[in-house]
Amino acid sequence: MARCDHCGSTIIFGGKRDVNGRFCNKKCQARGGLLAISRQLPEATVQEQVWKAHQGLCPKCSGAGPVDVHVSHKVWSAVFLTSWSSTPQISCRSCGLKSQLTGTAFSAILGWWGIPWGLVLTPIQIGRNLFGVARQIHRSPLRNLKT
Repeated sequence: MARCDHCGSTIIFGGKRDVNGRFCNKKCQARGGLLAISRQLPEATVQEQVWKAHQGLCPKCSGAGPVDVHVSHKVWSAVFLTSWSSTPQISCRSCGLKSQLTGTAFSAILGWWGIPWGLVLTPIQIGRNLFGVARQIHRSPLRNLKT
């Protein structure tokens, strides 16, 4: 399966493609234009700034880090209409878990009501959230950076 070049989400259906890559939706595609510009920055400068952000305070709760990107997934349906989304957020693990659990509850309550996509996508989005919650290995954005 393809992955969004901006947020890293798995693209199940559709997506957008342009010269900068493949994206899960128009929002990520618009932000993807910055990818070409970002590739011109020196890698050492980027790693230094990412490390500072990673070790800083959570932008959502102002709590202690580490700060990382956490993606929450939602789906809602109404008879023949189904809408789903994946929302990345930069936050501490606690805020990321809260967002993923909220997305799971939202999808479990409102996702099933669409035919056929609600029945198909609800377990997928719930599974994606639960996988994020269960992820045991802490992934640093700079795994190879020596401190």
